[in-house]
Amino acid sequence: MEYRKFEKLGVSPSLLGFGCMRFPLNPDGSICEEEAEKMVDTAIQAGVTYIDTAYPYHNGDSEPFLGRILKKYNRQDYFLATKLPIWNVKTQDDAKRLFDEQLQRLDTEYVDFYLLHCLDKEKWQTVLDLNLIPYFEELKAQGKIRFFGFSFHDDYEVFEKIATYRKWDFCQIQYNYVDTDIQAG
Repeated sequence: MEYRKFEKLGVSPSLLGFGCMRFPLNPDGSICEEEAEKMVDTAIQAGVTYIDTAYPYHNGDSEPFLGRILKKYNRQDYFLATKLPIWNVKTQDDAKRLFDEQLQRLDTEYVDFYLLHCLDKEKWQTVLDLNLIPYFEELKAQGKIRFFGFSFHDDYEVFEKIATYRKWDFCQIQYNYVDTDIQAG
């Protein structure tokens, strides 16, 4: 496995990450935990250190599933990324409740890479209107978030506004190797 040092952050995650949005499913639509666990184990044993999930993945079951199966690994041996579903946030208290719930679901005391999920013009305005950035900066200062960023799904003009708003630790952009005609960021 190859690794890339994020000079600014002082960490070297694997070049490939493991996304947890599309685990194998049982006939009833639930995560096929046996198969999914084998996939995660295979990735980690191959040297993958970046595990990416989000609050809504698999109808909310991805985070608790990962919380259970990652217990067999040393917490310092992988980077855990998850995302705040901005569309569920109507108040600052919603953001606080959701973050606390995510820590509980993931059964961890901290998240390595925490993202404001799927930002676009409308969701970014929600972040600004609710003054959410200082709350997440506070969580970072407390060690509950190591690195704070955003995932993005809109046009370049919106991306530039968000990216230059503050000194983000990182951002995650959608990139499709098959269809490169429309790519934001």
